[in-house]
Amino acid sequence: QVQLVESGGGLVQAGGSLRLSCAASGHTFSVAAMAWFRQPPGKEREFVASITWSGGSTEYADSVKGRFTISKDNAKSTMYLQMNILKPEDTAVYLCAARYSWSPPIQSNPSNYDYWGHGTQVTVSS
Repeated sequence: QVQLVESGGGLVQAGGSLRLSCAASGHTFSVAAMAWFRQPPGKEREFVASITWSGGSTEYADSVKGRFTISKDNAKSTMYLQMNILKPEDTAVYLCAARYSWSPPIQSNPSNYDYWGHGTQVTVSS
């Protein structure tokens, strides 16, 4: 089993920055990749960014490229999401996810993930 706990959410003005953390515990050796998803109010969950357990490969949604950076510290079993130049449309519950299978090799589909945190709220005011 893998447990995921997000932290770092809060209220920030447009143009500001925020750093989210996802602490992983349990059998993390079985994890192939991790990702951040977000769910805006009244909308479906959407992909934000993903990273392999080793940190060797990353993917980003077009809406956050150039503004967000995903990273990992395996020694601390923690994944991060540095969010810069935040916009009101970034407002959402941000969720940490992990998967233990490489098949199918599609990182943006939430159905491919096996473990989820409970989320942390990010609110960007205009």
